[in-house]
Amino acid sequence: MTDPAGASSGEPLADLPGRAEVLESERVFAGHIWDVRRDRLRFGDHELVREYIDHPGAVAILAIDDRERVVVIRQYRHPIGARDWELPAGLLDVDGEEPLAAAHRELAEEVDLAAAEWTELLTVDTSPGGSSERIMIYEARGLSPVPAFLRSEEEADIEVRWVELDEIVDAAFAGRIRNGILITAALAARARRR
Repeated sequence: MTDPAGASSGEPLADLPGRAEVLESERVFAGHIWDVRRDRLRFGDHELVREYIDHPGAVAILAIDDRERVVVIRQYRHPIGARDWELPAGLLDVDGEEPLAAAHRELAEEVDLAAAEWTELLTVDTSPGGSSERIMIYEARGLSPVPAFLRSEEEADIEVRWVELDEIVDAAFAGRIRNGILITAALAARARRR
């Protein structure tokens, strides 16, 4: 059976990989953390130009303690002009580093923790119309402290808090928090529990 738009309703819902033919690609801005690219591509019978943030990718960690609390951090984020609550996270900016190794590193660097158990929770394309950023979100359990990491820049004044999963979801629906990765991970973890 097909719906009015013509899509089959009998197959599983899944993204369809397949990059359009890129006729020309140029880096129009070289940034400190990421670049901006402009691609000219063939799409069907048309040529299109698209500009986007060329992002190295990232990891985020939903670390849950033995009391079922999640560790969140609040730090300054200049693009939104706020100190937002978010998960420990970081860029895939070390050459050759696997995402899980990056997650281990970021958990230690941002909240001074190690985890014995790691599970892939979700992979999310954060803004597919304007960025190539893909974030792998891991759930981490079996937490233990590690020596404190010397933090600098925005990370120097990180605030750490342990909260219930439901508190995160309630804060999101009340509009008190807006970090997409934190909200997505909390909703996914809550759905998985049920």
